[in-house]
Amino acid sequence: MRQRGLYELPANPRASRAFLHYPSGVDDTGPIIDLHSDAYFMGQALREARKAYAAGEVPCGAVITREGRIIARAWNQVETLKDATAHAEMLALTAAQETLGDWRLEKCTLYVTKEPCPMCAGAIVHCRPERVVFGCSDAKGGAAGGWINLLEANPPLNHRCDVTSGVLGEECLHLLQQFFREARDRKKLERGTGEIIDLEN
Repeated sequence: MRQRGLYELPANPRASRAFLHYPSGVDDTGPIIDLHSDAYFMGQALREARKAYAAGEVPCGAVITREGRIIARAWNQVETLKDATAHAEMLALTAAQETLGDWRLEKCTLYVTKEPCPMCAGAIVHCRPERVVFGCSDAKGGAAGGWINLLEANPPLNHRCDVTSGVLGEECLHLLQQFFREARDRKKLERGTGEIIDLEN
């Protein structure tokens, strides 16, 4: 393993990619921040989403906490890594497992700016965090109540998460809308039509 500061980079390829772009939050060794509002940690997830935005990725970000400390951070890197599974939640889950040395993310909370898709929700169930907190809902493809609900399934899967939605939801939605609006504008300009149609609002 290669060393980064006090921490070893993991051998696992997916985890290595997550560490490559940021050290998964394990450097956050300061005192526990007693901001027991979910808004603080969602704000941290938004910071990750803005990294995705700056990189031209769909701006979704995630952090995972345990006992009041951030143990993993990630942003959507599908285009960067050329990997359809490289959603923010998937990378954060892998980084958190590496941090804890266990695939079970017990006593952990996942914060993500957009409602998890079915792929991410399935992975979340298997990793068993205690809570999932997300910003804006996804009525077309969300798997935490927007379209279907895998996290609170009835009958339950092998694990059931407590779900909180709508935390900083407007900010999370605005960032996504801005990204897709700009992407549509670029396509219109490339086609030379100059026609701007806002489908997200």
